[in-house]
Amino acid sequence: MYSGIINIFKEKDYSSNDAVQIVKKITKSKAGHTGTLDPQATGVLPICLGRATKIADYIMDGTKEYVAKVILGTATDTQDSHGEVIASSGHIPGMDDVLAILPKFLGDVVQTPPMYSAIKVKGKKLYEYARAGVEVERKQRQINISGIDVLRWDMPRGFVIRVACSKGTYIRTLCADIGETLGTHAHMGKLIRTRSSSFTVANSVSLADLREIDIAKVLLPIESALSHLPKVSVSEGGYKYLQNGNKIPLELVDAADFSGHPPPYLVFDHEGKLGGIFTVDNDFLKPQTMLL
Repeated sequence: MYSGIINIFKEKDYSSNDAVQIVKKITKSKAGHTGTLDPQATGVLPICLGRATKIADYIMDGTKEYVAKVILGTATDTQDSHGEVIASSGHIPGMDDVLAILPKFLGDVVQTPPMYSAIKVKGKKLYEYARAGVEVERKQRQINISGIDVLRWDMPRGFVIRVACSKGTYIRTLCADIGETLGTHAHMGKLIRTRSSSFTVANSVSLADLREIDIAKVLLPIESALSHLPKVSVSEGGYKYLQNGNKIPLELVDAADFSGHPPPYLVFDHEGKLGGIFTVDNDFLKPQTMLL
């Protein structure tokens, strides 16, 4: 069984679960994805295998980057180009108008999840309510957009944006909100996820290619997804604590720079083998996720 991460480039018409099942079949390993990507969207979908499934949440917590087309003048029930048009406007803003309002979406902002989403309300997914013609009150959520800029203009029809954001961000909702702020309607066209945490399109592999190549050549080590965490190593005397998943006295830490580096820490044994993710509890390293 493999342990590590395969950075899949998901193509259109595959759900994220479809991709996971294909990877499971090819690798004969336990697998899980790190954040749903809509079937009609393409892009980066890191899939964790074996022990790496334990760190899926750490990858999901990382910054995502998307490239999306904003189509002006019409709104759809799904907020993307695959839905039915529900409103239209003859008011089409100019480029200066767009550039003036985009900074309003930077930072911590509140977003209302779309009805066509997999969020559950009272045990039922929102898109199931939507397909039945039922509108459900949705709880707003706070997201963070750390970057947004225009890559290409296609005015008056629309424009292409690049967005860096936190998990839980709906880009199609962002496109609709941009239209509303501009005093018109808008929906999302083509969507590509270009980055998820440290994984990018440049180091991704398609499902078709995965069937033809040596898995070991594209299998990334667990620590590659956790490069943002400070690294510490324990002495040979601390190995038994690490092996058993116990707290490790800080006096048995060989190499660590705790100053200026808040936990969690990526902990290695004295031979350089990854042991797990630890936090600090008084004078001990305390296990958070074991990866031996």
